[in-house]
Amino acid sequence: MRLRTVLATLTAGLAAATCLSAAGPADAADSHACSPAVSIDRFSDALDKTTYQGTFVGNFSALAVDRRGTLAALSDRSSLFSLDARTLAPKAVVPLADENGAALDSEGLVVDRDGTRLITSETEPSVRRYSREGKILDRLPVPSALQVAPAGRAQSNGTFEGLTLLPGGRTLLASMEYALSGDTAGIVRFQTWRRTKDDHFGLGAQYAYRTDPGLGVPEVQATPDGRLLVLERGFTSGVGNTVRLYLADPRRATDTSGIENLTGQAGVRLIRKTLLTDIATCPSLGATARQPQPNPLLDNIEGMAVTGRAKGRLKVLLVSDDNQNAVQTTRFYHLRVRIA
Repeated sequence: MRLRTVLATLTAGLAAATCLSAAGPADAADSHACSPAVSIDRFSDALDKTTYQGTFVGNFSALAVDRRGTLAALSDRSSLFSLDARTLAPKAVVPLADENGAALDSEGLVVDRDGTRLITSETEPSVRRYSREGKILDRLPVPSALQVAPAGRAQSNGTFEGLTLLPGGRTLLASMEYALSGDTAGIVRFQTWRRTKDDHFGLGAQYAYRTDPGLGVPEVQATPDGRLLVLERGFTSGVGNTVRLYLADPRRATDTSGIENLTGQAGVRLIRKTLLTDIATCPSLGATARQPQPNPLLDNIEGMAVTGRAKGRLKVLLVSDDNQNAVQTTRFYHLRVRIA
């Protein structure tokens, strides 16, 4: 999305001090360590301000692993790219549209087990299923409260940013970026759908997640054990981006689908979260920034995918949304994340 300015009030030093500390001395000595739980292997700006078959390569809002050995990369300007998983070079691009042929504000992406693409648009919001060729195959139901006002209580550009399929493939989860009107600021809703016998998705449970002050949720990805990696992000003019990576566990959270307003009701269990790292604490690795940043490595990070495992850690790929803006960068970040 076009990220608006929000105030991130917690400091990177405090965030780093509360990071998950499951790693050993070897990790602490790692020159690429961001925290005891996260290391950055490398970054790439190779696709920044490039084009492919006449389409601008950028505005990336989501990533997903395709079973054909490629990466699917979603632009919020209604384009879905196929990238080489090793070099990131574009191999194909497919235009996307709604049922009337209008452009999407496409934000979340899942490649389903049959190769079809589940894609959110935060305009309404919506979740649609597309073929590899970009044809609409299905549209999922969305609770009325999550729709953008006046139809519902969501704010424009604050709806379905993240999308992930939980292990086993039976449950789909989308994360709202910001709170609904009537909910406490910083309490965002995560909506689920359950796969039906005819391979559609019906509405499932809903959970509540508390962001750090001033931050929203641009992306969420399932881990192999059913927990979630959650990105939180904000931007302060003249200072730059705040991007934090959390490990969250929705398995004991309260189903909030029947609760109209989340304003501190007793007995509501929020999704539990543990900070893995603040990206500002990562080594910059020689990165440069075109605007002020707490760390020149930072940009408007918005997409995330778990791409595999290596030496007991998850391989996690992040990408920034440059908003087709001269002072922002399309940057890919290769992380190793310990979630034990």
